[in-house]
Amino acid sequence: MEFSEGDEDYMILVNSVLQNVKTKERIRIISQDEDDNSVYVISLEKNTSMPMKVDIPSLQAELENDLLIKIINPYLKNIDEESLNEKQKEKRDNDWLLINNIWNDHKEKLLNKRIRNEFLKKEAIKLGVTDIKLKRILTRFWQRGMNKNALLPDYINSGGKGKNKKLKLDSKIGKAKKTDYNGEIIQGINVTEDIKKIFEISINRFYRRKEKLSLTETYNLMLREFFSDKYYEDGQEQYKVWDKSRIPTYYQFYYWFRKLQNIEKDISFRISDKEYNLKHRPLLSNSTIETNGPGTRFQIDATIADIYIVSSLNRNRIIGRPVVYAIIDVYSRLVTGIYVGLEGPSWLGAMMALDNMITDKVEFCERHGIEITEEQWPSQYLPEIIIADRGEFEGYSVENLINNLNIKIENTSPYRGDLKGIVERSFRTVNEKIKHKTPGAIQKEYRERGDRDYRLDATLTLEEFTQIYIKMVLHHNHKMKVDYPVDKDMISDELTPTPINLWNWGIENKKGRLRVVDRDIMRLNILPKGKASVSRAGLKFKNLYYSS
Repeated sequence: MEFSEGDEDYMILVNSVLQNVKTKERIRIISQDEDDNSVYVISLEKNTSMPMKVDIPSLQAELENDLLIKIINPYLKNIDEESLNEKQKEKRDNDWLLINNIWNDHKEKLLNKRIRNEFLKKEAIKLGVTDIKLKRILTRFWQRGMNKNALLPDYINSGGKGKNKKLKLDSKIGKAKKTDYNGEIIQGINVTEDIKKIFEISINRFYRRKEKLSLTETYNLMLREFFSDKYYEDGQEQYKVWDKSRIPTYYQFYYWFRKLQNIEKDISFRISDKEYNLKHRPLLSNSTIETNGPGTRFQIDATIADIYIVSSLNRNRIIGRPVVYAIIDVYSRLVTGIYVGLEGPSWLGAMMALDNMITDKVEFCERHGIEITEEQWPSQYLPEIIIADRGEFEGYSVENLINNLNIKIENTSPYRGDLKGIVERSFRTVNEKIKHKTPGAIQKEYRERGDRDYRLDATLTLEEFTQIYIKMVLHHNHKMKVDYPVDKDMISDELTPTPINLWNWGIENKKGRLRVVDRDIMRLNILPKGKASVSRAGLKFKNLYYSS
């Protein structure tokens, strides 16, 4: 057959050994029929096996799809004639006399399934043996390489139960590369393309699994699968790994593992796709590239602060950990809205943060006893797009934001906090500052026996913690962002990349995306709706009474 250069790995050669990756069955190609574009194969897994005819295109397709792989000849040995005893030589020579002429002179009859049995019966009678014995000798000849020494008996497998079986190892020709801790030579083999394919398949089958097997375990499983002989002892399937001159060393396997390593596959198959996308995917872009000025995209998220707070009515009572909401402009990193409350991450908390987003911040800070100027926190606008978690922004009043206020809502996929990296990093900074300076902060996730309960140190009320968080936001808005990707125009204007400066510079030099909305209109679109009843006691809504 003619093959192009790219087909060399899938050439079908007589005497090559192939293994089925799924069933583990090994076959040897013993002859080729060029006229019929087919080959004859023999199974290596049976004591008595006759040739089977297989189409070459089907074998090549299985090789290309890694359903079949080429393996080392399991019976390949360098046998020294002087090391054989007379009994071994006699048995080998007698069997050779029986089948040599049959194979050379009557190959077509042996390969023809229809006439094979009748032919073997007649030949067995001529030779004075049973047809079963003749089939077994032929099977051994085909399975073990179709040479005279293939007929040597397996005395190495003989011996009583429990007795050690000794094997004289063949010495490897070539320079020793390494020695182990005991000073023994680590021999190894030449790593051909076929061996590399075995390495790759073993890594895919054993290493890239949820069981998270180690490389050593993967190597041992590979040896058992592709570099061992299978036998049965007391009805149990056992494996005997070949001697060191016929197997790759662990160092060779590790070297090619590093060469073939695919971080995406390793993490995705051993852990999950989410883990890879969250922590290990290549960073080919950044959030700022997706914007072209302030107000293009706001990111909103919530976190539970790492601190316990107390009741403003009775400071001896701990009421839990506050939930902090923040809305940040992606372009400038300016915090445009916040909310601190006790509601778990939900639409109610997000609603309060959205209300604060369009609130005059001078008035808002004054309500909490903090005096600022408008230049210190100049944000009270609607954005073009809001990026949020699926939880708070699915359903409820989101449709009103989209339809009535023309705000696009983008929900991130689950477990992908990196898609809102700016606001997530802001929360991390807040919790780090709280942990080191605030009483009642969580110092570590798990307390050990005898450790003081940090909850007992809580002294801040919700209002006091809100004041602290507002001051953190004001500090953030005026802090230089060292890692901000400044463009050439910012460099030309000698702009210091603080959120306030980026916000003001972006409004002046970039496209205007910010929009103004009446606060009452905004509230009508985000407040929950339902039926209420009017009575002398007041307006009753969701089992609560309200008065003017």
